[in-house]
Amino acid sequence: MLKRIAIDPQIFGGKPIIRGMRIKVENILALLEQGVTPEEILADYPDLKIEDIRACLAYARLLVANESIDSIEVEVAR
Repeated sequence: MLKRIAIDPQIFGGKPIIRGMRIKVENILALLEQGVTPEEILADYPDLKIEDIRACLAYARLLVANESIDSIEVEVAR
């Protein structure tokens, strides 16, 4: 599944992208966080597949698998 995630220093400064396209993993995760459904994402990005969205989630899970909440700085809205 993670084969769908690529890092290319020539695209977005090496940020993780989906299958070499100019779509950042970060953007897909942000859409999901905002409540956009996978179906809506697929409608807006016709080149994406549901497996790409799942790969983004798998990538995020791997990044936090051994992290603790204490290591994350949270900004408090004022």
